[in-house]
Amino acid sequence: MPKQEATISVFDRGFIFGDGVYEVVPVINGKMVDKIYFLERLARSLGELAIEWPCSSDDVIAMMNELITRNAIVEGMVYLQITRGIADRDFAFPAGITSSIVAFASVLNLISNPAAESGIPVITTPDLRWKRRDIKSVNLLGQVLAKQDAYSRGGKEGWMVEDGVITEGVSSSAYIVKDNVIITRPLSNEILPGIRRRTLLELCSAESIKLEQRLFTLDEALAADEAFISSATTIVLPVVSIDGQKISSGEPGPITQKLRAHYIARLIDESEERL
Repeated sequence: MPKQEATISVFDRGFIFGDGVYEVVPVINGKMVDKIYFLERLARSLGELAIEWPCSSDDVIAMMNELITRNAIVEGMVYLQITRGIADRDFAFPAGITSSIVAFASVLNLISNPAAESGIPVITTPDLRWKRRDIKSVNLLGQVLAKQDAYSRGGKEGWMVEDGVITEGVSSSAYIVKDNVIITRPLSNEILPGIRRRTLLELCSAESIKLEQRLFTLDEALAADEAFISSATTIVLPVVSIDGQKISSGEPGPITQKLRAHYIARLIDESEERL
């Protein structure tokens, strides 16, 4: 339906409590890519919150494909959200309700992103979120405040810091490179299991690029040879400064550029396989 006609009940628990989960799936050549990984993470998030699927996963995919077709999306993304459903306001899970599902599609420039050539400035901000960051919840107030803090101080992304250690980007996974080794935080309840992160680990293994999964501090990030982020819609983007301090030369680094090129090639190959 036209976006002007889209409505949702004020009693939906996603609206009242942020009681729901979401995914953002990139579209290239009119096809969803990394789709299986996104579905797996969606299933995990729903399971962790004990939210029932509103329909089969095949029906979800069919709906998303229909959105791509009707909106003539060649390159962009599909946003999907599932909440616990509609009920009278009560913190406890209501019995016998059906979960709600909503999705929309948007055109975005994923591959020819000017920021991939120039790099982006990052601003650090305190990590004020809850302790189940591994769930892709629609309750994003912590990230909203962090992103606004970063934007207000000239950043294009924020890196959240807890006890002197980088947790992750506000809407991305965070990486640094030192002595030709990529460093990124290991998975736990402290960070979201990023789909781009998962694929990048596979690419590093395939391309014999060294990678360590460990904690790293803000001081290490400032002294890094390179830094970058990954997310559904940015793929891989170089970070050229943190808190106004240049990372190395202040230019996108060779390992970051190599990873972005390999990742884009993989996504294009995947999209063309289904054409």
